[in-house]
Amino acid sequence: MINYKGVNVEREQQLLLKDVTLHVGKGEFVYLIGQVGSGKSSLLKTIYAELPIAEGEATVFEYDLKTIRRWQIPYLRRRLGIIFQDFQLLVDRTVQQNLEFVLKATGWKNKLEMEDRISQVLHLVGMDNKGYRMPNTLSGGEQQRVVIARALLNDPSVILADEPTGNLDPATSSNIVQLLYDICKERNTTVLMSTHNMQLLDQFPGRVLKVENASVTEITPEIQSVPTGEVPEETQTGSADDSAGNSSDEDRCSPSDSQPEVRSCIGQSD
Repeated sequence: MINYKGVNVEREQQLLLKDVTLHVGKGEFVYLIGQVGSGKSSLLKTIYAELPIAEGEATVFEYDLKTIRRWQIPYLRRRLGIIFQDFQLLVDRTVQQNLEFVLKATGWKNKLEMEDRISQVLHLVGMDNKGYRMPNTLSGGEQQRVVIARALLNDPSVILADEPTGNLDPATSSNIVQLLYDICKERNTTVLMSTHNMQLLDQFPGRVLKVENASVTEITPEIQSVPTGEVPEETQTGSADDSAGNSSDEDRCSPSDSQPEVRSCIGQSD
């Protein structure tokens, strides 16, 4: 799904990442950990062609990121689900209208099919009957569920989640990652998630890649050898409060048999 070999990433002639070799397969759940500014978001941005590859070999699906043409980028992004820490919902539109906007932008035309798809993804994330709500009336956890629904609209093969729990309280964070974990395991969807919350690695085991000193290193065996609940000192972090209120019973969901799909939008987090 994602293959990097000897990749360098630069922005404004500044080296952000060097000699990155990375292989991520179908159905894997992969964490990106590292300090703020280490390059986690920059790595994710290269995957959806927001940042160019300076050197090395990089492919996502069949797309060569070194030679990808501008007109090909929207087609790449339609196969990716992108989830942002700061939600990036359109605040002047309802949940339903936010999702309709994405479907129209990615080529959907049939109104009944769009309504059916929106109903499916909202059910999948536990947000049934919330389509009429405005984003500012939802809790932080509920808004993030809408963002996940948006990412699922076009049935992605890979979900990229950039600090999806960074603005949420610990309980809501756990519920959000449980949802992503279920999508990964039950639908064989690859999930690549950056996080500062090391406790999540105990709850939801997966591969662990550490971004540090402009390099990416797999440390899965090292992390798994740490006793449950014990966090390496240099990577301990706290959790932020839910940005829009406390989580509620509505922040819990169970998976459904519906068909999800994805959004191709772009953010600027790091």
